[in-house]
Amino acid sequence: MPTDATPPRSWVAAANDPGCDFPLQNLPYGVFSAGAEPPRCGVAIGDMIVDLVACEARGLVNAGGTFAAPQLNDFIAQGRAVWDRTRARLSALLAEDGDKSVPLVPMAQARLHLPIRVSEFTDFYASKNHAFNVGVLFRGPENALPAQWTHMPIGYNGRASSVVVSGTPIRRPMGQVRGQAGPEWTACRRLDLELELGAIIGADSPMGARVSVAQAEEMIFGYVLLNDWSARDIQAWEYQPLGPFQSKALGTTISPWIVTQAALEPFRCAGAERVNPLLPYLAEERPGFYDMTIGWTMNGQPMGRTNYNVMYYSSAQQLAHHTTSGCPMRVGDLLGSGTISGSGLEQTGALLEMTQGGQIPVMVNGQPRQFIEDGDEVGLYAFAQGQGYRIGFGPCTGRVLPATP
Repeated sequence: MPTDATPPRSWVAAANDPGCDFPLQNLPYGVFSAGAEPPRCGVAIGDMIVDLVACEARGLVNAGGTFAAPQLNDFIAQGRAVWDRTRARLSALLAEDGDKSVPLVPMAQARLHLPIRVSEFTDFYASKNHAFNVGVLFRGPENALPAQWTHMPIGYNGRASSVVVSGTPIRRPMGQVRGQAGPEWTACRRLDLELELGAIIGADSPMGARVSVAQAEEMIFGYVLLNDWSARDIQAWEYQPLGPFQSKALGTTISPWIVTQAALEPFRCAGAERVNPLLPYLAEERPGFYDMTIGWTMNGQPMGRTNYNVMYYSSAQQLAHHTTSGCPMRVGDLLGSGTISGSGLEQTGALLEMTQGGQIPVMVNGQPRQFIEDGDEVGLYAFAQGQGYRIGFGPCTGRVLPATP
């Protein structure tokens, strides 16, 4: 944890509250609209949003007009030098002695939109605790982890089209499940969440080229919270031999604010202890994890909570592995970390683990839950705690609607 005795302050009063998610040290990017104005790019500070289109019109920042787009892709595509220059400029404008005429919009009066045009979505399986816990449920402790798990990041290609922004309702899916006498067509009975961190890719890589872990670090623009909703009963029937399909296509919720890699840099730390050495192409020159609390709630009640530093593979390692076949990457690609779980049941990032496959109900506001029921709202949160400030992500929520038969 950084030990700055007196963290820099902003002239935006709410940003100086030690419990605020969006202090001067954060400055996450998003897309918002207010009134009759079209969606545009902004930056969160305290309880306000910096209108980056208005800033650019006044000559306060320069991003080549890209902030007027309804997604951040065009700005992100300009590269790290522009990211760094823009962050430094905004930090100066919003500092305590900065320009108090910077155009701001109250967050309470704004609507937040999907911050990027998601090019592709890949979900990984990078928490050893989660992989082991789930493996035990289906294969027993002796065979919980697949043979390759501690040697390479495991993932699958998901659906970019069903990535939605926080607050978007999620409809319970219909699907095939295993019945007593064969397959049964039914509404999902074992709907679950997955507590994840999503990495936003900020640079292209050409087809046929491989990216090193160090290069991958430079390609990551920032991070969002990510809930990869999962229909566990549909998944159990469909996933062999090719992996999840419709059980993961119902929706993936991400937070509206992208916390930049630069904002999290002071919290960089090591991850989980290695079981065996990795092959050289996955070797990291520096730790790729962050000392960051991450957890989830159901209907407002705190549920699982852990730290991102329990993870076994970093986003940079996942990205490097993703390109080993020569797979091209694109600006706006989204890489899910996989469910983030600690070692105890109260630290798990999915009900599948917390309820031991639905065998042990948990109490939510006095009601038992094995899995998510219609009307339930799941919320994710994360923050890195500094001395007198925190780098937060804001809300990432979704409420479940009944299935359509």
